[in-house]
Amino acid sequence: MEDLRQERRISPLPPNIIGGALIVPAGLLMKLNGGQTTTLQTRETRYVEMLAMEAVIAAEKRLGFLPRDVAADKCGYDIESRDPAGESQLRFIEVKGRVQGADSVTVTKNEILTALNKPDQFILAIVQVDLSAGAQAGDRQVVDITYVREPFGREPDFGVTSVNYRLPELINKGGPPR
Repeated sequence: MEDLRQERRISPLPPNIIGGALIVPAGLLMKLNGGQTTTLQTRETRYVEMLAMEAVIAAEKRLGFLPRDVAADKCGYDIESRDPAGESQLRFIEVKGRVQGADSVTVTKNEILTALNKPDQFILAIVQVDLSAGAQAGDRQVVDITYVREPFGREPDFGVTSVNYRLPELINKGGPPR
C-alpha cells in the first residue's frame, strides 16, 4: 500500500529535448526557389556531361571521324562515330564526364550489354573536368579524355539496373583517343 501511495505522489519532470526536425513541404521549397527543382549539384553534373560530350565530339573530329550525338535515343551509347572513308565500322562511344578526382563511375546495364555485344566497336570515353573551387565557369576545362576498349568483363545479374566501377581501374585500362 505504501508503494501505491508513493506512486500517486509522482510528478513528471519537464521534458529534455535531445533532437529536433524541421519539415518543409517540397512545394514550398519549389515556390521559394522560383519553381526550379534542380539543385546546384544537378546543374554541375549536367554541365560536366555537356563539356564531356563536346570534348569527345571534338576529339573524334580531330581523328577524322564524323560523330553524331545519339544520347537522347537511349541506345546504350552517346555518340555514333563514322569513318568518312567507309573503311571501318561505326564506333559506338559511351561518354562519362566526371569531376577530376572522382573515384567511381556509374554505368547502366544497357550500356554494359551494348559493350559486350559490340566489343570491337564500343568505346567507353571517360572525360575528367576541372571544377576546382577557385575556377570561374569560363575557366573550367577538360583535363583528360581516356578511351577504354572492352571495359567490361561480364554482363550484370538479371535484376541489376546499373553498376558502379572504380574510375582509376577503368582509366588504367584505357588510353588517349585513337
